Amino acid sequence: MSTLRRWCLVPALLAGLGVGMASAKLPAPPPMDPAKVEAAKAKKAMAAKKNAEDLSKAMDRSVEYYKRTHGGGGMVKAKK
Repeated sequence: MSTLRRWCLVPALLAGLGVGMASAKLPAPPPMDPAKVEAAKAKKAMAAKKNAEDLSKAMDRSVEYYKRTHGGGGMVKAKK
């Protein structure tokens, strides 16, 4: 085997080694404490509730702005 061919083989082997290490299977995470799981669920539920309230307030503000700037009336009937 020539020297040039050996030096071309080295990067290929290093790339193969890198792919092999990157695809190694990680161990499963340890189970969480049930109290911590419940606390995380409660925190997530409160965040979802707050986000829903914020969205509702933002939609109400946009409706009020539209009513102020576009005459405030209800639906306009089309003229025949």
